[in-house]
Amino acid sequence: MSDILEELSAVIGQRLRDMPEGSYTASLARKGKGYVARKVGEEAVEVVVASLAEGRERVVSETADLLYHLLVLLALEGISLDEVREELRRRMK
Repeated sequence: MSDILEELSAVIGQRLRDMPEGSYTASLARKGKGYVARKVGEEAVEVVVASLAEGRERVVSETADLLYHLLVLLALEGISLDEVREELRRRMK
């Protein structure tokens, strides 16, 4: 079974390497890590607001936005999903 986060992470990595015109991922990278970090914060707040006042569908949508922006930030930091998974495994012990 394919993992969508792995697939998305691979696409993000490719876009960051190629920096194609018209790519939202590339445009985020051009604005810099600080901008992307702020987007992660913004999207996290939007998840909270959706959870408190906008219903399940909006929570799902905003969570997808948050995960995407977080994956972009991780890629810019050079952090893999495997590293995050290993940290989560370590915490489960």
